[in-house]
Parts: sequence; structure tokens; C-alpha cells
Amino acid sequence: MLVHVVLFWLKEECTEADHAEFRKYLDTLKEIDLMEACYTGTPADVPSRPMIDTSYDFALTCIFKSIEDHNTYQQHPIHSVFLEHCEDKWDKVLVYDPM
Repeated sequence: MLVHVVLFWLKEECTEADHAEFRKYLDTLKEIDLMEACYTGTPADVPSRPMIDTSYDFALTCIFKSIEDHNTYQQHPIHSVFLEHCEDKWDKVLVYDPM
């Protein structure tokens, strides 16, 4: 199993409409049937602690049965459309892929 975690920081100049469009395309990734589960969201309003980072704008967590499924996902047409419409909106992205 591979857990694909992606954190996105959008550009400061992004408007509310940009955020809404980003969320819309981010949620389309849930339609890709290669995943066991897929979650999208924004930072939760949890009590502040030194190890909690809430500086990102959006998060994506996908659970794959295999690295091969993850690699196929990266080339999926829905993923390509997401990148086409959204990669100009982010300033920073971090990816974590624990197994």
C-alpha cells in the first residue's frame, strides 16, 4: 500500500474564485478508480501545537494498493486536466509517499 499525501500552498494573489476552482478540480481526482480511498480538504481548526502545520491551503490524500497504481494515476487524464487547470495557482507543493 502507498499513501500519497500532497499539500498545496496557493499563490497570495489567488482570489476566492481561484480557490473555489482549485477545490473543484482537486475534487475531480476522487473520480479516478485506481485508489482505495481519496480525501481532499483544508486545514482543520484544531488546537495549535508546535508540530502542527496549518499554513497550507489544500491537502490531498490518496491510498493506492500498489506503486504501479500510483504511477498509473500520475498519467491519468483526470489528473492531467487537474494539472492543466491548477498548477499555475500554486506557489508551493509538498508530496509525501509513505508505504
